[in-house]
Amino acid sequence: MNYAVIYSSGTGNTKYLAEMLKEKLGDACIQLERVKDGTKAEEADGIFAGFWTDKGDCEESMAKFLETLRGKRVFLFGTAGFGQSDAYFERILSNVKMHLDASNTVIGSWMCQGRMPMAVRRRYEGMMERDPGKARQLIFNFDEARKHPDTEDAEALWNAVSQSGMLEGK
Repeated sequence: MNYAVIYSSGTGNTKYLAEMLKEKLGDACIQLERVKDGTKAEEADGIFAGFWTDKGDCEESMAKFLETLRGKRVFLFGTAGFGQSDAYFERILSNVKMHLDASNTVIGSWMCQGRMPMAVRRRYEGMMERDPGKARQLIFNFDEARKHPDTEDAEALWNAVSQSGMLEGK
């Protein structure tokens, strides 16, 4: 089996996880690439597709890439600024899976919280006068997200991959 790790990363969170996967896969990883128009992974038996979350789904370039895949084994992994809820992650993953053709097989999936740009915190701080309770909650979440992904998240992703069957033969 050989693998391609294709990712989109707005703040470096998903890139960090993608690079860890490449390292763990070793020679079995034949491609590590940031997704862009025209990205192909035809030679790979399995695809690790990493994304950042945009409005409850993967961002547009990853969605377009996923729509091109046919007959592939796919493992989805992603990051989201909000991460306090597994149910939230499941909704995102469900939306992402909708971009895949039925000929593909999703072998596994995994998500964690990820850092957001400082502009987001400033926007939350600007809400303090209008809605201090909500603003404090959003700022708390932002500050928690600044810690992720970390080495524990990377280890959890690798454990999910190892347990998924993705690394086993066709």
